[in-house]
Amino acid sequence: MRSFTYMIEDELGIHARPAGQISKLAKEYLDTVITVTKDGKTARTTQLMRLMNLGVKCGDEVTVAADGPHEAEAIAAVQKFFQNNL
Repeated sequence: MRSFTYMIEDELGIHARPAGQISKLAKEYLDTVITVTKDGKTARTTQLMRLMNLGVKCGDEVTVAADGPHEAEAIAAVQKFFQNNL
C-alpha cells in the first residue's frame, strides 16, 4: 500500500467536477483500490457520490491511499492530479 497526505488548496474543495475527474482517473486502475480519507471517513475514488459526500473543503487535509498491483502508478497519477487541480 502506498499513500500520501495532501492539504486541499482549491477554494471549492472536492466538488462535482474534480470528483468526477478523480473517479475517471481511478477507473484506469481497476485492479487497484484507491481511497480518500478525511476525518476518519473513507471513500473509494470510483464511488463518485461517496467521494463528494466526504465534504472536502479548502484547507482540509486528506490521505489518499492505493493498494493493488498497480499502486505505484496509481498513487503517482492521483498525486499529480491533486497537485495540479486541488
